Amino acid sequence: MREYNKKIVVTASILAAITIAIGAFGAHGLKQLVDAEAIATFETGVRYQMYHCLALLLVGFAKPISETTQKWVFRFFIFGIIFFSGSIYVLALKDTLSFSVSFLGPVTPLGGLLFIIGWLRLAYGLFSLK
Repeated sequence: MREYNKKIVVTASILAAITIAIGAFGAHGLKQLVDAEAIATFETGVRYQMYHCLALLLVGFAKPISETTQKWVFRFFIFGIIFFSGSIYVLALKDTLSFSVSFLGPVTPLGGLLFIIGWLRLAYGLFSLK
């Protein structure tokens, strides 16, 4: 396994474990803190984080994909997780926080855009295979 593949797979595995923990918190710890709509929002962040962890595992194990493509997809997906899922988690918890998080509103679509760019970069890399 190439060194960068190893980095992707290890990072994705750790993030997947963190995703399970975040999801468990959402399923069991949020009921007393926020309403059903906030829980549904939180679950969206968990789902998208797990989708992209699993996608990163596949990218890391896919030998035909060039290292350049892997690096770009890795970066876009990681920053997508941070911006999209991370902002969703905080926004879902906004009623429990003692400060305003409205500034995070535009961060969520930016994270979604990073996911889209990552998927398009992966498609380009696969299309370019010889």
